[in-house]
Amino acid sequence: MSRYSRITGTGSYLPPRQVTNADLVTQLAAKGIETSDDWIVERSGISARHFAADGVFSSDLALEACKSALQAAHRQPQDIDLLIVATSTPDMVFPSTACILQAKLGASGGAAFDVQAVCSGFVYALTVADALIKSGTARCALVVGAEIFSRILDFNDRSTCVLFGDGAGAVVLEASEVPGILSSDLHADGKYADILCVPGHVSGGAVSGSPLLQMAGQSVFKLAVGVLEDAARAVLEKAGKTDADINWLIPHQANIRIMQSTAKKLKLPMNKVIVTVGQHGNTSAASIPLALDYGVRSGQVLPGQTLLLEGVGGGFTWGAVLLNF
Repeated sequence: MSRYSRITGTGSYLPPRQVTNADLVTQLAAKGIETSDDWIVERSGISARHFAADGVFSSDLALEACKSALQAAHRQPQDIDLLIVATSTPDMVFPSTACILQAKLGASGGAAFDVQAVCSGFVYALTVADALIKSGTARCALVVGAEIFSRILDFNDRSTCVLFGDGAGAVVLEASEVPGILSSDLHADGKYADILCVPGHVSGGAVSGSPLLQMAGQSVFKLAVGVLEDAARAVLEKAGKTDADINWLIPHQANIRIMQSTAKKLKLPMNKVIVTVGQHGNTSAASIPLALDYGVRSGQVLPGQTLLLEGVGGGFTWGAVLLNF
C-alpha cells in the first residue's frame, strides 16, 4: 500500500502590535529619512505589518500557531513525532528553535530540527517532512515557519525596513493512504548569496560583520520572477497537472508585484491568489503558512482543492509544492 502525506490542520499567529505605514513614516521622519504611505504601497503593496514585543521569541510565535494547527487537526502535542521549524531568526545559536518549541509544546521524543532557507524555508521544510513521512520515519509532523525579522532590520534604510514583519504559521502533516502532497521542486544558487543577506556572525562574544538585513531590491525582483515560474512549471509537470488544475496559488508574500507577475505567467487571475502581504508584510518563512491559514479560515481554501505553494529567498533559494488540500 502506498504511503502519502496530507495536511490535516493549519494555524497561524501574529504579534498583537500592528505597525502601519504611517507609524513607520513618523519613525523615519524623526531620523530625517523621507518616505510615505503611497511610496511603500506602490513599491510593495504593504500597508501594515506586525512586530513582536521585547522578550518574545520565534518559538513563542510558533507555539501559538502550532496550538491552532493542532486544534484544527484534532491532534494533541503527544501525537507529534516530527517537528521542523523553518526560521532565519532562531531563538539562539543553539539548540534549534524546534527543540525549544518542542519543550514548550510538551511534545518530546520525536525528531526536532530547524531548516534555514530564508523565505523558501517553509517549502523546504514541508518537502523534508513529506519525504520522512513517505519513508515511514514519521507519521504525524508539525511543520512551522516562524520569524521575528523586526530585530534584524536597518531602520536607517527605507528600502528594506518597511517591507518585513513578524509572525508564524504551522501545518499538521500526517501519513495518509490518499495523496496530499503531489510533487515538490527545490533549488538554490549560492552565487547570489550577497543580494539578500545578513552578513554577520558571533565571534568571541561579539558580532562580527553586520547583524542587519541587506538587500539589492532590483536584483532580487528580477531573479524571483523567473525562478518562481520555473518551479511552478516543474511541480505541475511532475504531478501531470496543468495551470488549469490550480485552484489557489499561495506564494511567498514578499511583494505584490512579484505575485502579480507570477500569476500572469501561470495564466491565473488574481482572484485565485491568496494575498496577505498588505497587512502582514514579508514574514519570510512564515508567510506561506500564514497565507494558507488565512485562506482556510476565511473559507476560500476548501478540502479537495489543488494548491500551489511557492517561495523564493536569500541563498538564493527557491521552490514549490503542489498539493491536494
